[in-house]
Amino acid sequence: MTKKAAAICGTLLGACVVVVGGVPTVDESYPYTGPEIPVGDWVDGTVTGTGKGFPRLVEPPAVKPAAEKPTNNINVISLSYAGGGVNIHYQTPFGLGTAPALTWGTSPGSLPNAATGSSRSYERTPPCSQVAVTQCSQFYHEVQIRNLKPDTRYYYKIAAANGTTASGVLSFTTARDAGDRESFTVAVLNDMGYTNAGGTYRELNRAVDEGVVAFAWHGGDISYADNWFSGILPCESDWPVCYNGSSTSVPGGATAELQKPLPPGEIPNQGGPLGGDMSVLYESNWDLWQQWMNNITARIPYMILPGNHEAACTEFDGPGQILASYLNHNEKNTTSAKSNKLTYYSCPPSQRNYTTYQHRFRMPGSESGGVGNFWYSFDYGLAHFIAFNGETDYPYSPEWPFARELKDGETKPKKNETFVTNSGPFGAVHGSIYAKESYEQYRWLEKDLAGVNRTKTPWVIAMSHRPMYSSQVSAYQKYMRDAFEDLFLKYGLDAYLSGHIHWYERTFPLGTNGTIDKTSIIDNNTFSTNPGKSMTHIINGMAGNVESHSTFLEGQSRLDLSCVLDLDHYGFSKLTIVNETVLTWSFVKGIDGSSGDDFTLVKRGTEAPGHSAPSGAIPPASKTAVDGVVVPVTEVVHAYTTFCPEPTTFTQGSKTYVVTQATLLTITDCPCTISHPGNTSAASSPIISLGSSIGLRASSSAPSESQSSQEGSPSTLAGPSSTSTPVRSAGSAPSSRGDRAEVRMNAAAFAAAAALAILL
Repeated sequence: MTKKAAAICGTLLGACVVVVGGVPTVDESYPYTGPEIPVGDWVDGTVTGTGKGFPRLVEPPAVKPAAEKPTNNINVISLSYAGGGVNIHYQTPFGLGTAPALTWGTSPGSLPNAATGSSRSYERTPPCSQVAVTQCSQFYHEVQIRNLKPDTRYYYKIAAANGTTASGVLSFTTARDAGDRESFTVAVLNDMGYTNAGGTYRELNRAVDEGVVAFAWHGGDISYADNWFSGILPCESDWPVCYNGSSTSVPGGATAELQKPLPPGEIPNQGGPLGGDMSVLYESNWDLWQQWMNNITARIPYMILPGNHEAACTEFDGPGQILASYLNHNEKNTTSAKSNKLTYYSCPPSQRNYTTYQHRFRMPGSESGGVGNFWYSFDYGLAHFIAFNGETDYPYSPEWPFARELKDGETKPKKNETFVTNSGPFGAVHGSIYAKESYEQYRWLEKDLAGVNRTKTPWVIAMSHRPMYSSQVSAYQKYMRDAFEDLFLKYGLDAYLSGHIHWYERTFPLGTNGTIDKTSIIDNNTFSTNPGKSMTHIINGMAGNVESHSTFLEGQSRLDLSCVLDLDHYGFSKLTIVNETVLTWSFVKGIDGSSGDDFTLVKRGTEAPGHSAPSGAIPPASKTAVDGVVVPVTEVVHAYTTFCPEPTTFTQGSKTYVVTQATLLTITDCPCTISHPGNTSAASSPIISLGSSIGLRASSSAPSESQSSQEGSPSTLAGPSSTSTPVRSAGSAPSSRGDRAEVRMNAAAFAAAAALAILL
């Protein structure tokens, strides 16, 4: 790193991480002055709890406390992809005294191979020596097994060390090679925690038990550990999830837990009678969520991204600056002036700058040229998956570095000029922090997208925590679009996934500035890709969490760009890569496993030489690629699927196919010769042939509308002469706790054309 770059990093957040995969250093220029251990319970402020205040969680998702003098143990196991192998992450309360180790092989009865790794730790608050050990992790171990065969089941056993018991024989399945044409399914989820997530957890476990999903992809807001204070913030009139002492009202209806009376002495609060069913300790919430999810994370790779709830111990204050009084001055249950605000230094050092997030997972940042758990990519079969950071490391990001706080002449902001979630950057910044091209993340994204082999992986899917478009409009969405939209359109991204807003919403195919690409709409449940012109956006933020669902304020409703909106149901989604030209998506409701939305995305078709093309078929893809070389490919298949954009009669072999509306048509009277333009790296030449048959799915020209699933009506779709519709200028009021904090803290800035990113 040059001296100039080092100087820039020195003002960004006190210590800038530029080593790929490095753990960020926490700035401690000012001392922490809050309680030794922040506890979100005014009645019982002890670490272990005596039952006088909020009950400490000792039922699922927690495990029973150990004996009075517990020994070391393996608490959590979590798998992730690591290049041509797998990373096995596991956690213990105390150190191992030696390098973490395991044995492995291809048979459960024979584990002849050995692998060792490395361990790391941080000064968590409180340390595991002060809490029930079976609910505590403080040492984090990584063992990688490399150069494995693709799509192969391997078995392994973690060795005992320093009092731990060796694990049983466990297993994992490696990723498929890029270009493997067999279909597969991914579980996609965001905004989970464990409160309100029981149904999601049950259905996700069922999918893993049945072997339905290859891996899980969690796009941020993982444990909601930063809601440890839910039981000590008093109710606010504009916060819909509030227990007032005798009743409660939440989107979708109150649960049985929220009908219980408050413990004696506790105040009406923002989390319910059990403190929002959350642990009152930040670190314990992480422990509880990870142990709860262990049955999933130990069996399939669990790939994660950062969200806003991973940044620090909190992201906002309640009425009367109660948290600031507690965290800044160790004054319990007191109010103070607005000048006593939360700063970067309000949280204990171990709960700042994504520290916990960096230790509790290990993603393939280094294997893909990215940075740690913040941005990375990997191939699986016919798809290339890109995970990037929507929280930091781009201009006007919603969590921002110290450099954004600097006043004239300052090289570092004063304590009261900082904000509690100041974070990053986690990659180098080469130039102005207000230019997207300066950021390592942007440069990595462009290089990664340009290098995709669209012959092997025709599908390219990206995800970060923050949406670019939603019916819940906020300033950060503009900054997301400014930073990434043109890049994704240039390289033909097929779909962009996100969360953050606590509902399910699928947009129509959108081009620049939210124009609806009507040429790509087959019906409300079937879109075609249009590289360079549009992509589909899916907000998948309904896995659960203590903050409940997002809602509209009175008079607000969905935007024209929204095709499907579900405000009521929790759950997760299944993304299935069927083959080179068909991707399906299903929203799985946690309440009963039924579908809340079924959607198909297809790549544009063309006729093969010698075939009778459907009348009005989409013309063949251009032979000129945006950033690569087109290589014509001819193959013989037993069936293929094509897209018919309008009524037609199509003859293939001895069969005549009558098409009455725009639809996908599967041709089975084969063998057939299919020709399509292959592409070594560009995104503008779509693959159009299919090597396997896919049955036609029924579709309705007039989708049903219900209270929980509001779909765009047929009148939303324009005729063939119209190609796009600008989004109407309609906002929707923020509705989750963080959203309201955004409005309260940034109203003036937003009124001034949103000059700064808005906190959620």
